[in-house]
Amino acid sequence: MKATPVEKPQGCLRDYRIAPGLTESARVRVLLIVGALAYLGLFLMLPLIVVFSEALQKGFAVYVASITNPDALVAIRLTLLTALVSVTVNLVFGVAAAWAITKFRFWGKGFLITLIDLPFAISPVVAGLIFVLLFGSRGWFGPWLSEHNIKIIFAMPGIILATMFITLPFVARELIPLMQSQGTDEEEAALTLGANGWQTFFRVTLPNIAWGLLYGIILCNARAMGEFGAVSVVSGHLRGVTTTLPLHVEILYNEYQFAAAFAVASLLSLLALLTIIARSTLEWRLHRQMTIDTPGGP
Repeated sequence: MKATPVEKPQGCLRDYRIAPGLTESARVRVLLIVGALAYLGLFLMLPLIVVFSEALQKGFAVYVASITNPDALVAIRLTLLTALVSVTVNLVFGVAAAWAITKFRFWGKGFLITLIDLPFAISPVVAGLIFVLLFGSRGWFGPWLSEHNIKIIFAMPGIILATMFITLPFVARELIPLMQSQGTDEEEAALTLGANGWQTFFRVTLPNIAWGLLYGIILCNARAMGEFGAVSVVSGHLRGVTTTLPLHVEILYNEYQFAAAFAVASLLSLLALLTIIARSTLEWRLHRQMTIDTPGGP
């Protein structure tokens, strides 16, 4: 089917509508919709239902006790802190990298893009081993870190570093295609009218990339909260000290505490749902604001 792009106000993603006269028959549309809903129900809704039903199988009191356990509370705090730091750092890096790649010409641009994509190609477990080789007791910097009483591996800094590495591409990779498609005409016009670099960024570039930036943050946050492989290697599985929520679920499951494991897993699912709700709310507010600011907008 041929899709015709419909222009949206600045800062929006393009909306694709089916061109008139090229729609499929009612039977085909129904089959496509039913197939999509069945697929989502089987691979998305059914697992969520199973997680929450197993979590509440032994009653609400057991559920509350499982997620308020001291070890679970430590895992929650560590997961949220790790996600907060990782998203913040990669937000700044992603915007700066996308700005440099799309707005300037310099030698090594292709190499920089390759480096940004590197975490996509490396297994999370291998990424964790890299940090162990760098900062472990027998790693390259291990002796120096020991002399200065700095602990990275089997401690919170190692968990944050590993998560930052795994989530590094999400914001940048969401912004680069968007900023490339927008070109540099508006920035050049703003500079011609006397705006400096910061004014151009905050008043021209940032509003235009708001939606892409939002999606990048959501993806980065979701991956940071759910990361398992790299964190598993660098954390040491010190229960109540270096266990994030995914690691705590694994520990409980291996100890045959299934109700507690599913209770903590449901908490991860709730965090993901809250993230989606927050994204949808921000999207609605942005869309409403742009509709108000643009007369005749959709």
